[in-house]
Amino acid sequence: FLIERKLQEVNEFKQAVENKDRIPSEHYEDIHQDLRMLELADAVLPLEAILRIYLQLVITREFFAFFTESRQESYPALYSILQPYSFSTELVKSMQGVIDEEGKVRSDASPELARIRRQAQSKRRELERQFREIANTYRQKGWLAENVESLRNGRRVLSVMAEHKRKIRGIIHDESSTGRTVFIEPEAIIDINNDIFDLEAEEKREIYRILKSLCEEMRPMAGRIRQYQTLIARFDVIQAKARLAIQLNAAKPAIKDFPHLGIKEGRHPLLFLKNKSIGKETVPFDLVLHGMNRILVVSGPNAGGKSILMKATGLIQLMAQSGMLVPVHPESELGIFENLFVDIGDQQSLEDDLSTYSSRLRNMKYFLDQATDRSLILIDEFGSGTDPKMGGAIAEALLKSFNERFVFGLITTHYSNIKIFSYKTSGIVNGAMTFDRNSLSPAYKLKIGRPGSSYAFEIAEKSGLGKKILDYARNRAGKKTQAGDELLVDLQREKQEVEEKLSGLEDREKKLERLIKSYEQLAKDLEYKRKKFKLDMEQQKLQQSADENRQLERLVREIREEKDLEKAKSLAREAKVRREENRATIENLQEEIYKQPEDSSIADQPILAGSFVKVRNTGAVGQVESALSTHRLTESTLLLFLSDNGGPTNGNEATWASNYPLRGGKNTLWEGGT
Repeated sequence: FLIERKLQEVNEFKQAVENKDRIPSEHYEDIHQDLRMLELADAVLPLEAILRIYLQLVITREFFAFFTESRQESYPALYSILQPYSFSTELVKSMQGVIDEEGKVRSDASPELARIRRQAQSKRRELERQFREIANTYRQKGWLAENVESLRNGRRVLSVMAEHKRKIRGIIHDESSTGRTVFIEPEAIIDINNDIFDLEAEEKREIYRILKSLCEEMRPMAGRIRQYQTLIARFDVIQAKARLAIQLNAAKPAIKDFPHLGIKEGRHPLLFLKNKSIGKETVPFDLVLHGMNRILVVSGPNAGGKSILMKATGLIQLMAQSGMLVPVHPESELGIFENLFVDIGDQQSLEDDLSTYSSRLRNMKYFLDQATDRSLILIDEFGSGTDPKMGGAIAEALLKSFNERFVFGLITTHYSNIKIFSYKTSGIVNGAMTFDRNSLSPAYKLKIGRPGSSYAFEIAEKSGLGKKILDYARNRAGKKTQAGDELLVDLQREKQEVEEKLSGLEDREKKLERLIKSYEQLAKDLEYKRKKFKLDMEQQKLQQSADENRQLERLVREIREEKDLEKAKSLAREAKVRREENRATIENLQEEIYKQPEDSSIADQPILAGSFVKVRNTGAVGQVESALSTHRLTESTLLLFLSDNGGPTNGNEATWASNYPLRGGKNTLWEGGT
């Protein structure tokens, strides 16, 4: 659940960035030390520290303002991060009353500070006016250096040539390194500078008082401000993951709570970024391990992509379990592994007196001791580093032990005995990195279900080794070695083809079952509609009969009351006319229903035994059991029997024939025979 939630958070942030729905993500600084100092009684933070805290409060306020009601529905996982917290703008308003947009203390932070700054500004204007007048006077006399004025000890001074320093009354603050220039504060502006200095001291004291009051207001909020910093840092991490996901074209896979690998269109993250920068395509791979197939043994040529495949699988799994979107198809599925054991590369050590092979054996022992059915192992060049026969035998024994522990794994090897063992053993499946024998170059595509050849001789030939060397090597290797390798590949390919055909037959059988169920349901629906229509017709007849009875009762009643025979006859004639009109209407409707189709291709089709027919006025469907004649349909003759599933049989032929006359023809009931 935790991994699923973190992946959803990153996915929602990624969607927000792609939709240009800007989530606050401003620069912030660590304020842990500032908060520790703030929590001390009577402590006053410097303005810089208060400003850092203020900026984080502003960012937090923007987070809460961002999640409007509609965005809460659009980004529920991100909003759930804020839900445990609350935010009040009172402290921010208080800090805004002290700090301006430039990060300085506002002049209106207190009336006293405003008064001090007004007086200081007035004194500075007075200093500017008098200093300019004095400087112009002495410059005209030629007593000043080229740079007329300067600043020494916080005081504004004149740059006087050394030979004229006794001519100007004032305080000498400094002289140049050469001694040719003396920096003098004229006597006329000393008092003004003193006043400004005093006002600046008063300003500092007032600012300190203001900041102390502000810190007193901030101190009770220190714990909550610390929570806000954690909140901002969490969103910052989510943002970093989301922006990396955009670069990787990454997606959120489905997470299973059991060990499982179902990577679809996976890519090595670092290789993808590298190829993307140079405009090169990264070949994706599909890797599915679940159920009985838990360990994949990958073989194939060197530089064919076996190690890249293994590293990509490990990185994708680690990224997903770290709450990062991964470069796979969105339909991919990843399970959860409690341990990930990796043995890739050479880990020899002179200090520990470990050779390449002994270091690998030490790793294998650790894997065996620690691995469980919820572990994923990644081993590159399994069994290498020692004599091929003995190394292959030990590797086979290790693989058997791993399989008995029901671990999941991805292993690369060149050893034929490992390929054969994988072919024979349940739970282990072979895989190959494909190789184009025509161009003698790897295709970097994974084929699960069959082992791959190392293509050592082909690659050696491409590398430029002489024919004499290769012929000698082939003779030494022997035909049986190569033939055995090819036979294993052929057997695995045939097995895969059979499994694919069996899978296809199973799919067809499932489709047929679904089709049969669909037809059975359709037949039930048709039978229901037929019975429903028949019921409606009977109800209509019953209603019609009731109406006629009421009319007859009314007629009899009128005759009895009036005892008028002529009127009774007249009413009888009217009823007869109405019946004739009704009958004529029915005949016209029947003529329209049973008229010959305009499409001659339909009209010319013969009705034969086994044909399916439909009664147009009821919609009843039946199959012709036998036909008396193979003549084509005409407007004058129809010789036909229908079966029980919709046709007029069981002794009702005469009734059916009388009720459904043919236009312009004659109904003939054939009895006996077929």
